[in-house]
Amino acid sequence: MGKQQIKVQQQVPRPAGIVVKTKKYALDKQFYIKFALETSLKEFWYAWFVPLLILCIPIFVSGAFWWCFGIALLLSLLFLLFWGAQFAAVTQAEQAKIMFEKMFYELDSKNVTIKRTETEGFMIAWDKFQRADIRKDAFVLWLTRGQFFYLPFSIFAKEQDLKMVEGLINRRNLVKPLNMIPFFLRSFIKK
Repeated sequence: MGKQQIKVQQQVPRPAGIVVKTKKYALDKQFYIKFALETSLKEFWYAWFVPLLILCIPIFVSGAFWWCFGIALLLSLLFLLFWGAQFAAVTQAEQAKIMFEKMFYELDSKNVTIKRTETEGFMIAWDKFQRADIRKDAFVLWLTRGQFFYLPFSIFAKEQDLKMVEGLINRRNLVKPLNMIPFFLRSFIKK
């Protein structure tokens, strides 16, 4: 019998992948309230039709203008106060403190790692994010309506890092349109 040569193939460890690291950044509480409120008002655009409909009642009922105007104004203020109070309360909650601390981020193809120091931090899988917005000056990664990570472009070291993060977000299909466009107009807009 002849000798058979067995080739042993060494497995070369694969590189861990490309990791985009950011500078330290802390989200300002006032900016958070303003940004979250603005986004919620855009998302619930249809709620503004209720005061408008109430203001139309005086067309059919004489002498009801001031009552309808007062009710429409009150409903609008209550709507703004409700969402404003929700987001102001988030800034005071113990569980949300982490959103407002100075952190740096490491983004790779599997996770977003949020770190206070090199040894202390936590990871969030990309699957946990509901959506992402790519704005003119920042990436916004949304966990829930009130929980998001706002990553301004200024915290990235290189232009190449911005393109890589945008690619990660697009590959995960996280960029979804906000519910700002009425359903009957969406079919006319090209995707």
